[in-house]
Amino acid sequence: MISLGCAKNLVDAEIMLGSVLERGMEITSSAEDADVLVINTCAFIDSAKEESIDAILEAHQQRLHKRANQRLIVSGCMSQRFSEELRQQLPEVDAFIGLDQVRELGTVVERVLQKHRTSNAENSGVLNFVTPRPTYIPDYDTPRFRLTPPHSAYLKIAEGCNHPCSFCVIPQMRGRHRSRTPESVLTEIRALVAEGVREINFISQDTTYYGMDLWTERAGPRQPVDSARGLTLASLLREVEKIDGEFWIRLLYTHPAHWSDELIATIAECRHVARYIDIPLQHIDESMLRRMRRETSRTHVETLIAKLRSGIPGVALRTTFIIGFPGETETEFETLLDFIERTRFERLGIFKYSREEGSRAAKMPGQIPAKLKNERHRRAMTLQQKIAHEIAAAKIGTELKLLVDQPLVARTEADAPEVDTRVLLSQPGPVGEFTIREIQGARGYDLLA
Repeated sequence: MISLGCAKNLVDAEIMLGSVLERGMEITSSAEDADVLVINTCAFIDSAKEESIDAILEAHQQRLHKRANQRLIVSGCMSQRFSEELRQQLPEVDAFIGLDQVRELGTVVERVLQKHRTSNAENSGVLNFVTPRPTYIPDYDTPRFRLTPPHSAYLKIAEGCNHPCSFCVIPQMRGRHRSRTPESVLTEIRALVAEGVREINFISQDTTYYGMDLWTERAGPRQPVDSARGLTLASLLREVEKIDGEFWIRLLYTHPAHWSDELIATIAECRHVARYIDIPLQHIDESMLRRMRRETSRTHVETLIAKLRSGIPGVALRTTFIIGFPGETETEFETLLDFIERTRFERLGIFKYSREEGSRAAKMPGQIPAKLKNERHRRAMTLQQKIAHEIAAAKIGTELKLLVDQPLVARTEADAPEVDTRVLLSQPGPVGEFTIREIQGARGYDLLA
């Protein structure tokens, strides 16, 4: 399997491989040895779609030269969204599966292999198993073949999204928000901790909305939330706190619209929850937020950040912004730069706006030229590099708790896997365990300990 895209896609890949093992098949790390190759695609932005297409075509070329009878299956977001178009354009593919079929890959593989053993004119052609508007969500006992290091795991607590962001088509691909039950999540956490996992990364399209799809049909997205009214992320975290063991829970993909004072207080009180908040903001200019349909205001965002920093001492904030959104003026971009400089996010990423077919923003006037997007991206990242280097330098001389990924590479509580910085160790540490080290220097974004 070649899996592209985000951590949410990675969990889907793990479930697909789990279903393959469940059917008595073997997984190989060598594409040449495989009877079936799966490309798990991403379709978040244009560059991701291009990477997915390239991977499919390259896999087809490789099998022509090395294993002509190898079967090729395409899964993931691009398959979910464009299966009919791809079926016409990529006859090289044997089958397309969508997000509702991740649990059934083993069965799909058997059907694909059987089809080609009995190939005739009646059953020739590309198989398409994709169903519209997916509803699937994994459970604690869903077979998984984990692709992460033994000490770190992603746990999908919900799937889908209800937000109408004008730049995004994820709700069209992954369906409406649907939460797992707390019993399912807690059972999976207990199993992971028993296996020796030290870091559990909560993921979904909208982590802070967890549980509310089950009880807030009558409540608007801006209304304050408390667990007395129903299941929330805060109530889930308080149950996690009762689980024995030494581990971090890391919150990824939290939407600013659904934060509450209760959730902030819960994180501050829970020893298992990392002092790290991933909160994609996308912009700060008021008119930009309206055009993006973010369901938040500048005042809301600035008040929330102040509450997070005062309510959770030592918290590291990670965010992402979009530059070059249709109609973004120089004044609006300067407003964003000023906000970045004043707020001093510990971790920050910048996306150049990608015009997504089927999104509201794709039809908007004032599309920004690539050259101007590149210039704004460079200016924003230059500013953030300066801030990040200053934040790193301030850590020198302190002692920090680290999770060791490799003998000489670790991460702090402020560093999510894959996307954030590292700590380079001068002496080997215990891989997969926590250690306390003194920070002795900084190199670029990374710390030295």
